[in-house]
Amino acid sequence: MSTTPIQLGRPDGKGLAAGTLGLWGSTVIGLASTAPVYSLVATLGWVVLAVGAQAPIAFIVAFVPMLLIAFAYRELNNAVPDCGTTFTWATKAFGPWVGWMGGWGVAVAGMVVLANLAQIAGIYFWSLFGDGSLAENVPLVTATGVVFIAAMTWVSWRGIEIGERLQNLLLAVQYVALAVFVVAAFWQFAAGTAPNPTPFDWEWMNPFAFTDGSGFVEAVLLALFIYWGWDTCLALNEETKDPKRIPGLAALLTTVILLVTYVAVTIAAMMYAGVGEDGVGLGNEANADDFFLAIKDGLLGPFGWVLLVAVLISAVSSTQTTILPTARGTLAMGVYRALPERFKQVHPRYRTPSFSTIVMGVVAILYYVGMTLISDNILQDSILSLGLAIAFYYAITGYACVWYFRAQLFASARNFFLQGLLPLIGALMLTYAFVQSAIDMWDVDYGYTTLLGIGGTFVVGIGSLLVGVVLMVVWFFFPRSKRFFRGESLNRDTDVLVPDPEYGRSIDGGLA
Repeated sequence: MSTTPIQLGRPDGKGLAAGTLGLWGSTVIGLASTAPVYSLVATLGWVVLAVGAQAPIAFIVAFVPMLLIAFAYRELNNAVPDCGTTFTWATKAFGPWVGWMGGWGVAVAGMVVLANLAQIAGIYFWSLFGDGSLAENVPLVTATGVVFIAAMTWVSWRGIEIGERLQNLLLAVQYVALAVFVVAAFWQFAAGTAPNPTPFDWEWMNPFAFTDGSGFVEAVLLALFIYWGWDTCLALNEETKDPKRIPGLAALLTTVILLVTYVAVTIAAMMYAGVGEDGVGLGNEANADDFFLAIKDGLLGPFGWVLLVAVLISAVSSTQTTILPTARGTLAMGVYRALPERFKQVHPRYRTPSFSTIVMGVVAILYYVGMTLISDNILQDSILSLGLAIAFYYAITGYACVWYFRAQLFASARNFFLQGLLPLIGALMLTYAFVQSAIDMWDVDYGYTTLLGIGGTFVVGIGSLLVGVVLMVVWFFFPRSKRFFRGESLNRDTDVLVPDPEYGRSIDGGLA
């Protein structure tokens, strides 16, 4: 290596709890980060509105770029198992400016989704009491959401072990609820008691049956949202028992499990309720925000509350796991001088990114409360724009993989496909989704608001990324940032110090 490693003053890398998570724990946290129950509730109806009966194949098509980018994450993690993930890899591949923006993309996505998860948790919590009218009390729901963010911030700060144990329980509840949903839907279809029993049709799986290109892109972007979160496995790489192998494998397992889950639930829902525009049909726009709420009583009768509890648990679960990757990303940015020094602080006992975790929780609360006070519609537009931030930093990761490994792509067929061609295709697909979605979001009718004479969703989505450009430029003028922006504290040849679980010392994650 041509440069001297950054000295952190301790033998265990950044000080995180090395060797804590195994394959099971990493996969559970990856699944929990996607909030499978809530993700289906929030997107299934909208996907059907966009592409009708092609919803199952839309989820499958959206899985393709996720799988391809998962290969990029795995290959980069094998070479550079650093908790900074996209930030670290993009900096090594393209330099500090692109790397910083990659890290910002991760942070923006986390902040926006935390506000949404908190709101959903508050709404569903109060829906369980009385006639459900308390769920319409905005101050009460907002205060409850703030409590959930604060509680999950504490869990994340308290230690990865307690978080893993909690997620095992919460994820089990989610999958039990989904299993109950699927079985009940198929049972009523077979018995002929479903409101609109619709036999399975292989045309639902036909990728050439899409008739509206714009609707197809919208559906795929929505589907990207429900897969998003599996990369949490990689952000916890320094805390796994085998940092180079387990995180990448856990990410691939997570994406495959999610694919099976989403397609199975979608088919069950379509066979139970159909895609009509009336009643509980999936094509009824009145049900799009919350399909489970529309069908819970007809499907489960007096046990309909089970689906409400499942959505609540899903939102709370993902609140905690969403904090994890963002806090570790900003920890890495603090270590490599891309952020103020305090961001690299690790709790001496709990071995978590103490300052970064607390900042993430506080910023999420301020954003949530601020957006709620300004306008609930703007908050909803920020959620609709979330796909832009996801596609942005996933695409950067795919391109970074190709460029980082460019010197060895033709050394073997494996390298060519897994480090080059497949990540490149995934990045190009996400780039197209980003550009086409931004064009669609420009339309004033796309979201809930109009800002500056154009679609509020576009302003919020692109604006949040541009805020990162401003913050990056501001940070450039601080003395501590000079080594980072000069490419000294982190570059292609820098020894990235991560814990070695076998020898208890830091290892080089660079490319040999």
